[in-house]
Amino acid sequence: MSTIHLGEIAITSVVEIGRSFFATTSILPDSTPDAIAAHHSWLKPHFWDSTTDDLGSRIQCYLVRTPQHTVLIDTCVGNDKDRGGSPLWHMRRGTFLEDLAAFITPDQVDYVICTHLHVDHVGWNTRLVDDHWVPTFPRAVYVIAGEEWEYWKHEKDLCIADSVLPVVETGQAQLVEHDHAIDQWLRLEPSPGHTPGHVCVRVSSSAGQAVLTGDLMHRTVQVAEPQWSSRFCYDPKRAAATRREFVERHANSGVLIVPTHFPRPGYIVREGSGTRFSPAA
Repeated sequence: MSTIHLGEIAITSVVEIGRSFFATTSILPDSTPDAIAAHHSWLKPHFWDSTTDDLGSRIQCYLVRTPQHTVLIDTCVGNDKDRGGSPLWHMRRGTFLEDLAAFITPDQVDYVICTHLHVDHVGWNTRLVDDHWVPTFPRAVYVIAGEEWEYWKHEKDLCIADSVLPVVETGQAQLVEHDHAIDQWLRLEPSPGHTPGHVCVRVSSSAGQAVLTGDLMHRTVQVAEPQWSSRFCYDPKRAAATRREFVERHANSGVLIVPTHFPRPGYIVREGSGTRFSPAA
């Protein structure tokens, strides 16, 4: 776990799973080992996992504390859930809540923001109590882009049933526009393509800005190769266009970029005719 202070804002990573279930060439089907190797000079060592000899990846939640609110962004996989396709995810008994307790208790969370409703971003929305799924954060408002919910509410998906519907049924879900403001420091920004209503979260502080990008990018190499969309993207072409525009807009901007699955945050910088990712100090 690590915390970055940006003026009056604190951004803390709480890692649930510290490695990937998918090889980079599997999750980014347009990539190749040789094309990835062309970027090794800046990918290694900061963004590389020597254990898997592949790009590093995390499943993590971000705790953002503003002067007004305590906010969680994307709640990982969760415990006790039927995720038969993944041995890392299926019926987990992990220590996420205990790790989070080093900073806050569940009843201190004001908002849970879902950048989108994929399985590894909504799991700790709920927990199992007496054979029922109940909201993990009893006081929290769960913020979901309305367009995202309109797409997923018709899907017969286990993660929607056990991790999203329970917070809708308790009235804790707030369906919002994709530019909704949480407070003066946090605002949603549309970033469609990975899912129909995918959003990023922009942090604005007295010391600068940060963007928590959800699944706009899955692997660090996509900063240099934004045309590579993931195998899980709803609309790969639109995802690539959204990512390309984001990379161009933020190159050399000094804005801290905080993607959910990158092993560490950093900055998009220009190098020659392209772009790369530079780790935050």
